[in-house]
Amino acid sequence: MEPWNSTLGSGFILVGILDGSGSPELLCATMAALYMLALISNGLLILVITMDVYLHVPMYLLLGQLSLMDLLLTSVISPKAVMDFLLRDNTITFGGCALQMFLELALGSAEDLLLAFMAYDRYVAICHPLNYTIFMRPSICWLMVAISWIPASLSALGYTIYTMQYPFCKSREIRHLFCEIPPLLKLACADTSRYELMVYLMGVTLLIPPLAAILASYSLILFTVLNMPSNEGRKKALVTCSSHLTVVGMYYGPLTVMYILPSSYHSSKQENILSFLYTIVTPALNPLIYSLRNKEVSGALKRVLGKRLLPTHPTF
Repeated sequence: MEPWNSTLGSGFILVGILDGSGSPELLCATMAALYMLALISNGLLILVITMDVYLHVPMYLLLGQLSLMDLLLTSVISPKAVMDFLLRDNTITFGGCALQMFLELALGSAEDLLLAFMAYDRYVAICHPLNYTIFMRPSICWLMVAISWIPASLSALGYTIYTMQYPFCKSREIRHLFCEIPPLLKLACADTSRYELMVYLMGVTLLIPPLAAILASYSLILFTVLNMPSNEGRKKALVTCSSHLTVVGMYYGPLTVMYILPSSYHSSKQENILSFLYTIVTPALNPLIYSLRNKEVSGALKRVLGKRLLPTHPTF
């Protein structure tokens, strides 16, 4: 095939999960509902963590950053997918595709790193409680936040620029929910084998070390918790850690399949489903997982909303 003109004026056609579904209307409604749930739940969690002074501690600072990343990530994907389906227009400009890819890579990579820092926070809180204020002082917390955002954004920028410089063939159809590296490379006319190896190494670098740190942290936590004399302390620690591990499993599972397993092990349809899970389902469920079983968040939510809803009486 001859390469088509992949300039800023050119575009692609996104043929995603809605187009290949047997019930696209139902799936579109589900996607819209999950997006609204993510918008409201993450927005509320960010509001509560910001407004309630009792939540101004390292664990909730990191949780607030996670909610912000989830809110932005699903906003990059869901509204366009829903509007494309409703308007019957699946096109995306070359620049729009590059921007979507950059934001998805930056936010996804930042969340990978942040989840590892959240596991470290729980490790210090449970295994070294007397040194918690030293190891998790504000300067360290903000350094963790910066390390999550800055390297992820720089890496995403480099990979986006390199991916979009390829000449693409006449077929403009990206068989994916959004612009992501693996499906886009299938349209390239040039040899992408070396670059695919680079993408694989990126996946290994960004996923395996944080995941190893998370598993090590929670292994040490489990050992400490099982030796706790207090049943109440043991239960509280297990509830908090089980919430974290649920989020880790929901997020790292699909990403590991997408970026670490060879492409021959999964089809375009499976890639669509995996992307749907970590960009739409997970951001909607994360705040529920953290808040429903967390009395501190539930109490803070009541305090913040109670202040907003209380009537103001005139003073005489």
